[in-house]
Amino acid sequence: MTSYNELAEVYEWLISDAKLTPAEFAASFDDVISLLPSNARVLDCSCGTGQLAVGLAGRGMQVAATDASEAMVRRTAELAEEFGASVRAERASWEELPDHFDDETFDMVFCVGNSLHHAEGARGRDAALESMSRLLRPGGRLVLTSRNWELVRSRGSRLDISDHLVRRNGRDAVVIYRWDIASQWEEEHHIEIAIAQVDAAGPVLVRSELLSCWPYRHDELTAELHQAGLRTERSTYNPEAENYTVVASKA
Repeated sequence: MTSYNELAEVYEWLISDAKLTPAEFAASFDDVISLLPSNARVLDCSCGTGQLAVGLAGRGMQVAATDASEAMVRRTAELAEEFGASVRAERASWEELPDHFDDETFDMVFCVGNSLHHAEGARGRDAALESMSRLLRPGGRLVLTSRNWELVRSRGSRLDISDHLVRRNGRDAVVIYRWDIASQWEEEHHIEIAIAQVDAAGPVLVRSELLSCWPYRHDELTAELHQAGLRTERSTYNPEAENYTVVASKA
């Protein structure tokens, strides 16, 4: 499992301006949040630095947040403390979730931020989705966001360098992605992400991490959700769009 321990310290440069605050991040999911009661029990199982989890807690929900990266969980706990939000933050991989929570605990589970491709192949995705499904009450929903991997693979291996500076915490940075696309879908792919912080009065500070990923087609994801007992209610998948969201309910 990819750690994100290095990128955790600069992860805010990877979050869009529109989702930077907890309230804004939660608002980006208003369409599915509106389906929940105000005191719903919710899990963010790829919590990153905690913007979504803290935003949901700010709406009065009972929120748990997990991530495979200890550094991400620490940053989530720090953000929750900063905003005075009640969030149960724990380090756990997807496969470890049933060790931390009882079955049928949550009204909604979020797996966002294009996280699922870090599960190791079809077997890893099946195990991850099965764990998420187990924790949902009957009728509960999984909200998942994904890259459009058909589009990513069609572009091949490449280097993407942002054409503008991103400003966070009073500092500017350039975001760089290096894509290593394997020849076959089922093979391990790699993404190297670098955040180069620039300061006119000092040296360039670079943090980077090489991440493993296993891409999947949209129709494969749909089938794997069904196998885990989840029925797709909606999908925003568009062959020409960079990302999409899937909402699936537990039968």
